[in-house]
Amino acid sequence: MAPLPKPPKLRLSRLRDIGWSLWDPIGILGSNQRSDEGEAQAFADEYDTYLIEAAGLLQRGIPDQDVVEFLVKKETGHMGLAQQPDTYERARSTVEAIKADKDLWTNSE
Repeated sequence: MAPLPKPPKLRLSRLRDIGWSLWDPIGILGSNQRSDEGEAQAFADEYDTYLIEAAGLLQRGIPDQDVVEFLVKKETGHMGLAQQPDTYERARSTVEAIKADKDLWTNSE
């Protein structure tokens, strides 16, 4: 029996670039700031958790709208933020960018 293929690995830095530039529900990241600097660093783990889960859902074929709803619920439920006029659009843009990034997942070691 042939060994099972290794699951693809997620490139967290690419996912952070997407999530922090398009989603960033708390609005922490300044225009010249990176997600691993200053005040943003305090929220990196929380954002990473939600973005990794969203990417994993998409990787498993969960419909885009369900993943958009997942991000909206994280923002308005778990983070306790009020829904804003752009809440759904930011989540939708994030989902689209995750799906469009062909280098987000890798099979290499």
